[in-house]
Amino acid sequence: MEKTLHIGSIQEYTKQFIDVLLNYSPKLISAFIILFVGLYAIRFINRMVKKIMVKREFDPTLSKFLADILIWILRVLLFVTFISKLGIETSSFVAILGAAGLAVGLSLQGSLSNFAGGMLIILFKPFRVGDTIEAQGVVGTVAEIQIFVTKLTSANNQIIYIPNGILSNGIITNFSVEGMRRVDLVFSLSYDTNIKDAKEIVMNVMQNHSKVLEHPAPTVSVKALTDNAIHLAIRPWSKNEDFSEVSSEILENCKTAFDSKGIIIQPFVRENAK
Repeated sequence: MEKTLHIGSIQEYTKQFIDVLLNYSPKLISAFIILFVGLYAIRFINRMVKKIMVKREFDPTLSKFLADILIWILRVLLFVTFISKLGIETSSFVAILGAAGLAVGLSLQGSLSNFAGGMLIILFKPFRVGDTIEAQGVVGTVAEIQIFVTKLTSANNQIIYIPNGILSNGIITNFSVEGMRRVDLVFSLSYDTNIKDAKEIVMNVMQNHSKVLEHPAPTVSVKALTDNAIHLAIRPWSKNEDFSEVSSEILENCKTAFDSKGIIIQPFVRENAK
């Protein structure tokens, strides 16, 4: 009799489970249909928004930032719709989500600071994607401005991520805004050097270099007279993309020209500490 009762209980539970499954399956199926269609729709909307921004010539930095924010908003709305379709009470869920969000927000104050920093960068535009900047002790080309961090590519092709919070609050040097840069070089020459001759040699080197700009004109002047050497300040101008090439070639060409004229470059001498 106990065996018959046990089998009867199993059959009853099985019947109840099937009834619940049959009653709940329309909600479950429709919820997952909404989820998959919603994910596809979000990707489609994201692509369309990006195309519209490109067509209307929006700033690339602003376009990427707005697209990232839009996609996360749509994902949150889709998730709320999904759980609502499953029959979960959204009002209590939203309250729980809000409380959890407050707790997470308090524990992630740095991330919120980075988000605010990203908004400040987008609004005030101290730099754009493609600009070469120096910030937080590193130099690189801005590859991407994300919600929380800015991605730089260094000259040796390393990827550098700087949090937007400290980036927006720190000193930023933008080398790309003006389109050209001044190369600042210094040669230390022996006191036996004729300064006038040395300056003429340097000017000829700069004027004969194809990538040194005529305007602003390159300059050479005496920077300092130390106990050991004459310091010549050499300042040619170049386009941003030619800066490294001009810097290295002017150094090399000046050294070659000094050697041919018998001008001695004074080695660096460290003075003894008193």
